[in-house]
Amino acid sequence: MIKVLIIEDENLAHEYLQDLLRKSNYEIEIIGRADSVKNAIKWLLKNPVPELIFMDVDLGDGLCFEVFEVIDIECPIVFTTAYDEYAIQAFKVNGIDYLLKPFELSELNQALDKFSRLVPESVKTSEEILTTGKLLTRAYKERFIIKIGDHLKTLPVRDIVFFMSRDKATYAVTGDGRNYLIDYSLDNLEDLIDPSSYYRINRQYIILDEAILDIVAITNSRLQLNLKGSKEKNIVVARDRVQAFKAWLDR
Repeated sequence: MIKVLIIEDENLAHEYLQDLLRKSNYEIEIIGRADSVKNAIKWLLKNPVPELIFMDVDLGDGLCFEVFEVIDIECPIVFTTAYDEYAIQAFKVNGIDYLLKPFELSELNQALDKFSRLVPESVKTSEEILTTGKLLTRAYKERFIIKIGDHLKTLPVRDIVFFMSRDKATYAVTGDGRNYLIDYSLDNLEDLIDPSSYYRINRQYIILDEAILDIVAITNSRLQLNLKGSKEKNIVVARDRVQAFKAWLDR
């Protein structure tokens, strides 16, 4: 039994996919549906990881790739879309197949065959994982080694309210406003820290949810943040990250 999540905003397309899955060569259990970027993020944060996701690309509130800016999805994904221009991007984020709508049952079975070949039997069913209590979880960084003069000390991640990039250097900032130079770029940090707690709002900042003191809507599509530990008042969420940022907060 393959446990499947469907991310699809069109009801007719969702019903069509459900019908094909019932007729497929595999036993399928549909464990959930999300119809937007926002709801997909909410579902994935609150529920166990599915074994396979069928994901539409163009959702009502944005492209599905915004989900990956918030959550590190580790299960295989079959993309379903009417557009062929996103194929390369899809295969960079766990895509195992790319089905162009309207697709046939034979194409769906081929995608499921590929899933069956890629995923070992030992981890293909979540029943075994749940009964043994061994959930597949990812370990994130817990502390950084920092240098102060001739001394080294550890800085727990839980004490860091945001990470900041300035003049080609990266700093970890604590709630009392202290800045510590660290040997990681923001791109590196995105893979090392827990995305349920930290979010990259623009090219210069990755912030902790609890660091946000105030949010001001400066236009319909721009947000300005007041952060604990920061004297700057013009920290702005990148325009293309606003919808995913709102979904990350509203989980």
